[in-house]
Amino acid sequence: MSQTSPWPCLRIETTGKGKQLSTRVILDISVSPNAPRTEVTGWHDGALRLRLSAPPVDGAANDAIRKWLAQQLGVAQSQAELLRGQTSRRKQWAVSIDEASACRWLASLPALQN
Repeated sequence: MSQTSPWPCLRIETTGKGKQLSTRVILDISVSPNAPRTEVTGWHDGALRLRLSAPPVDGAANDAIRKWLAQQLGVAQSQAELLRGQTSRRKQWAVSIDEASACRWLASLPALQN
């Protein structure tokens, strides 16, 4: 089951029942590789726009995004899973974190401040 969020790039996915209930966030990310540094710069068509310092070669960009997401959200790298966009600029990542933590992180990003 998927729920909407106040952030256009974020959806909540809940699976299982009872004690087996699990929640994770789904993030839509638009990536621009080969940037001088990795940073969120705003929005691109409802996705989080991420300038990435890694090159788009041999999975290096995806590995860098996984490490960056884990560091930013305070989770293990194994808790970040690439769902779609292995070789494209538009990617969808699932991160095993609660909605409130993801929303706090998004609200703290300077590029997303009004």
